[in-house]
Amino acid sequence: MTDFDAKSRNGGRLMWFAAWLSLLALLVLGFDGWLERQYNPNSELRALSVDGKAEVVLQRNRAGHYVAPGLINGQPVQFLVDTGATRISVPEPLAQRLGLRAGFATRVTTANGMATVYDTQLDEVRLGAILIRNVPGNINPGMPGDMVLLGMSFMKDLELVQRGETLTLRLH
Repeated sequence: MTDFDAKSRNGGRLMWFAAWLSLLALLVLGFDGWLERQYNPNSELRALSVDGKAEVVLQRNRAGHYVAPGLINGQPVQFLVDTGATRISVPEPLAQRLGLRAGFATRVTTANGMATVYDTQLDEVRLGAILIRNVPGNINPGMPGDMVLLGMSFMKDLELVQRGETLTLRLH
């Protein structure tokens, strides 16, 4: 075998390796997008207005939760709709990045038991077309991750209608 044949064979193997690597990368990216859509089918909310009232329609994710992007004081966050939460609850590391100020400490009962949280005031909270100002919230030091619990301090002025796999929130 000549030196040219060996180089040609090595070049061919390198091309096959690159092709397989590219295919693997495309599969990983496609699967990652599919997983994200399963976790958050509401990643792109559209502004809706029905009869002049702001409205958001959320799709339930695979786990049965309603997850959606939103804004707190103009900064992007991920919300988890939690009708069992009295207030919006923000994990402490996220609250620091958002520039929220911690107020008085309060003991609350959570799904994980008793916790100490700190009162805060959110100037603006937006979910799709729905914008509510001066919303009471809590900063929760024991809450992991960056997911914000969207509690009743936001939803108290909304009409909530759940049908099948959708939850419609409409501003009164």
